[in-house]
Amino acid sequence: MRHIVVERPTNHGATATAHRPACPARRVALLGGTTTLEDCLVALRYLADPRQLVKGSAIAEYEQAFARQIGVRYAYSFSHGRVGLYALLCGLGIGLGDEVLLQVPTHIVVSNAIRYTGARPVYVDCRLENYNMDLGQAEQRITPRTKALVLQHTFGIPVDLDAALDLTRRHGIILIEDCVHALGATYDGRQVGSFGRAAFFSSEETKTISTTMGGMVVTDDPELAVRVQEFQAKCSWPSAWQSARYVLKLLLYHLLTEPHLHRYTRTIYELFGKRNPLPQPTTDEEIYGKRPPKYEERLSNAQAVLGLRQLRRLETNLAHRRLTAEAYSDRLSREGFSLPCPPAKAEPAFVRYPVWVEDRDATVHATARHAVLGIWFTSVLEEAVSPMYGDYEIGSCPRAEATAVHLVNLPTHLRVGEQDVEAITSALVGAEMIARR
Repeated sequence: MRHIVVERPTNHGATATAHRPACPARRVALLGGTTTLEDCLVALRYLADPRQLVKGSAIAEYEQAFARQIGVRYAYSFSHGRVGLYALLCGLGIGLGDEVLLQVPTHIVVSNAIRYTGARPVYVDCRLENYNMDLGQAEQRITPRTKALVLQHTFGIPVDLDAALDLTRRHGIILIEDCVHALGATYDGRQVGSFGRAAFFSSEETKTISTTMGGMVVTDDPELAVRVQEFQAKCSWPSAWQSARYVLKLLLYHLLTEPHLHRYTRTIYELFGKRNPLPQPTTDEEIYGKRPPKYEERLSNAQAVLGLRQLRRLETNLAHRRLTAEAYSDRLSREGFSLPCPPAKAEPAFVRYPVWVEDRDATVHATARHAVLGIWFTSVLEEAVSPMYGDYEIGSCPRAEATAVHLVNLPTHLRVGEQDVEAITSALVGAEMIARR
């Protein structure tokens, strides 16, 4: 893996400059670290005075700032990234009888958005060097009914966009970039999300910036922009109660994921399980491939305020994630781990850092004292009760199925310090040595 060089902040970088033991009082959460105490104070103000909680001028301001960040002219916000994808598919006239190529592993909600239009998802396997789409196999699965290719930049690692653009142009199909992991990633010096006909992003709580839930569509196509805007105008506003719950969850997660508290709060969170009263990212209907009753919704004004604040700090956020990923790579490459290999022109955003391990359960257990590891992906269609609910045929994408057994994801957010990197990687190496015996 090539090294991503950024200026190393004094006393804050994630490089393992010395084998300093991790403080036993710290346990790094899988998510968090994107918000600040000032964000929480802003959130409290909207909860205390909810007159502009749902509607307000911040939505347009956030959309305009997002478009500038990606380098396109148009951006439209939604309650979720999946709703943005559905808006794009509808705006492009994709529907019954059409086929849309997408990779696995991915999330069931991506497949659902395609299926809700009446189109058929056609699954393409991933490449194990970076968990992005196998474009060679994608070409083999194109038929006269193929209308679009949804290109996921997995874990924030850009796909080889030269090859993807060549493929879609030769076959006359539409390229939609799935950038839910990849805000701020670049390819050949350009922001991902600016290459295809359109792209969609997510600001759900596990992503590079968090509005608890939220999505954004971007495009440079004025005709498509009009259709997406019309779709957005027809979407219902979230209730004040739901908006308040999202803002409250952001505030609580900022506090509960603080590493010195998380060693206690994670246990409480796990005890609640499905009884957790906070809003969940995926509905019971969606995990069965069904459409929830309140699907087409907009982003609230308070969420836009919080998203905009984090967007303004994006470069600091990304620099830390890249530095942390470099530290993981330096440490684990010496131990023979299979690590991601981005394309030569790519600069990843690394929403998480993926590592292939022999025994995932043992690795998660071994590192649990120091951090909560991610397990994207536990299925070729994450969170689905079964991949069959997304019309996936078992055995059709064997590499993706293997990733659903062997991948762990290491946290990269701003609360991950150099002592955490050392503690996590040491525990991971120990677990892998036992598994390889």
